[in-house]
Order: sequence, then structure tokens, then C-alpha cells
Amino acid sequence: MSYELQISWRHLLSRKSQKFISLITLISMGGVALGVMALIVVIAVMSGFGKDLRDKILGTTSHIVVTNVTRDGIVGYQDVIKQARSVKGVQAAAPFVLKQVMLTHRNNTVGVVLRGVDPVLEKETSDLDKNIIDGQLSYLSTGLPQEDPSAQPATRRGIILGNELARSLGVFTGDVIGMVSPAARMTPLGLIPNLQLVQVVGLFESGMYEYDSSLAFLSLQTAQKIFRLKDRVTGVEIKVDDLERAGVIAQELQEKLGFPYHVRDWMQMNRNLFAALKLEKTVMFIILILIILVAAFNIISTLFMVVMDKAKDIAILKSMGASRSSIMKIFSMQGLIIGLTGTLVGVIAGFTIVPNINEIVGLLETTFNFKAFPSDIYYLNKLPSEIQYMDSLKIILFSIVICFLASLYPAWRASRLDPIDGLRYE
Repeated sequence: MSYELQISWRHLLSRKSQKFISLITLISMGGVALGVMALIVVIAVMSGFGKDLRDKILGTTSHIVVTNVTRDGIVGYQDVIKQARSVKGVQAAAPFVLKQVMLTHRNNTVGVVLRGVDPVLEKETSDLDKNIIDGQLSYLSTGLPQEDPSAQPATRRGIILGNELARSLGVFTGDVIGMVSPAARMTPLGLIPNLQLVQVVGLFESGMYEYDSSLAFLSLQTAQKIFRLKDRVTGVEIKVDDLERAGVIAQELQEKLGFPYHVRDWMQMNRNLFAALKLEKTVMFIILILIILVAAFNIISTLFMVVMDKAKDIAILKSMGASRSSIMKIFSMQGLIIGLTGTLVGVIAGFTIVPNINEIVGLLETTFNFKAFPSDIYYLNKLPSEIQYMDSLKIILFSIVICFLASLYPAWRASRLDPIDGLRYE
């Protein structure tokens, strides 16, 4: 250990004549630790929110969607599926029909987005089957089991509704509802609405209110028949093995299919939402860095007080031959030690809080008798969090650099101290 570092340690150690300085030093360390801990926890929670939101979005939609920009749908979608499956990284592909309809039941009417899917292929491309809370995805094709006394005949077309949508309509599994599509029929009496009766064969809950309140599913064959699409579909949905490579795979597939096909990945389809989350995460990072900057100002004031208190010691060291650079090292090392210690404490605290954040939130809710995240508003059964090690490394580096820079000016002033001034009144 160099003598500069030894002297830095001795200056930071508590003495009877330096209790106030030691208290300010502890406060500075605490400020750094608080800032680092807050940054790690907030970034982890926001990353957890982003991942949870992504999983909920992809629970009912696919990773990549292929559509046709010049026609009303895709003709010969089997060839598109075959080409998609030949691309490396693609796990599954399935056709779908997407239309808007109105659902009616008694006096309730709701406009919804209707998706026609193949029950077998849909299990491979999305998590819809896992999100169904009542019924089964296969009931879209087979109808409700005949053993159910409330079930209608198996020939009745089946539909799966979002849980919130079912509440709005006031229906349950087994109920029959009306479906009005915008594709009107020409009759001798003129144009009349295309009204179909369908039976609710299941309910799903994705955790996203927008989906649960405005999305319904039919079988692909039923949707094609109702909307008179023949063998056309709206598009092809694709599942990939690596979400982060979805953009690369989509670009490769676009080059393979060419015009008039349009290939979009999940990041492009939800660009505004995830861009807003990324911006919010960046802003929170900048705001919480200010906590560390406040602690850095405490370090500056602490080192100035140490310089004033150690003027005699600085003069003696210089008289003994210590260079200005050595004096700078002594006091800059003190700031670095404060920063390293505070950062270490903050990292330990942050990495301890993040895995146990739900227990901590639960304890606070029990103690103060409040609900932090009501499930009917936030659709959360727990607070999502995920430690971001690269972000944590950036936080550590930012903290250490800020603390070191804060120590440079007091250290420079100490190195410029004239030994005569330091010893004049001794």
C-alpha cells in the first residue's frame, strides 16, 4: 500500500477531534449508496414491467406478421407458410383472419376485433391456449361437449371472448350471442346486415385490458365462410425461437417473399409503446443520477473541511518533500474511497431488495393498510422486476466516476497549499 493511500485511510478514520467530519463523510457515503440502490431497484422494476408487458402482448399476438399490401388478403397462404418455415429461426407459422364486427346480447352491444385462427396451428404460434380460463381452444372447431346440459348442438359456430368483453356483454360459456359483420348481404329486399348466431365456447384472459375487452376468436374456416373469403386469409403469423432476432428474421423473410408482401416484427407493431417505455427508463436514470450528484457535492464539502483541518499536516508533508501530485492523490483517493464504499453498499442493498421486492411491498401494504397495485387497474398479481446486470454495471461506473471527479477540485486546492501558510500559526 502506497503512503498516499495510507494517509487517505487515516484521514477518513474517526477521531475525537473529527467527529463532525466523520459524520459528513458517512452522510456522503449514505447519499451515494441511496442513489445507487434507487437506480438499481427502479431500473430492475421498469425492466420487469417492460418484459411483463411484452409477454402479455405476445401472449395473444405473434412475433412476426406477414400481410399483403395490394390485395384484400393473401391467396395461397400455404406457400407463404412453407417459405416462412424454411427461414432459420422460425418455429411455427399459421394463417389468420382479422375483421371488425359487433357482438350483441340482449340489450348489450360491443364493437370488437375478430380473429379467425386455426385451433391446431394457433397453439404453436401464440400463448392463447395457455390464457384460456374457461373452455378450450379446440372447442372453436368441435363446439362444447354434448355432455354439458347447457351446450347447444355441435353445429353451432363457436367463439372465444376476452374475459372483460364477456363481462361487458353479460355472457358466460354456453350462451348464444349475435354477431353482425360489416359485409352486408344482397337480397330481393335490398342490403341487409350479415347477422350470425355464435355460441361462447371459452373465455381468455391475457392480462392486457385492451385485448381482454375488445378481442374475440373464431375458427379460421368459420371466419372465411362468414366473411365470404373463400380460401383467402388476412395474413400469416409467425413464431421465432429468439425474440431479439425477430427483426433480423423478418427482414430475411421480407427479402425472400418480396413485393407485395409486407413483413413486420413485434417491435415494429408496438414501436410507440416500447419507445415510450425506453424513454421513461432513460429519464428515470437521469433523474436518479441527480441523487448521486447531490452526494458528490457532499463529498466536495467533506474534502474541503478535511483540507482545512489538515492544513498543518499538508504543510509538514510538503516540507518533507511530498510533491503536489502526491497531495492530490491523498485527497482524491479519499473521495474515491467514499464513492467505492457507498457504491458497494448501494449495490448490495439493491441486489438484496430486487429479489424480495414483492415481500417488501406486501409488508408495507399490511403495515399501512393500503393496496399499492390494485389488480383490477394494473392487472398485476405481483410487482415484476428483473436485475439488469449491464445497466447495473453502468450505474456502478457512473457513481465511481462522479465521486472521483467531485474529489479532484478539493484535492487540487490542497496540492496548491503553501507550506508557510500551513505552519505560520503553529
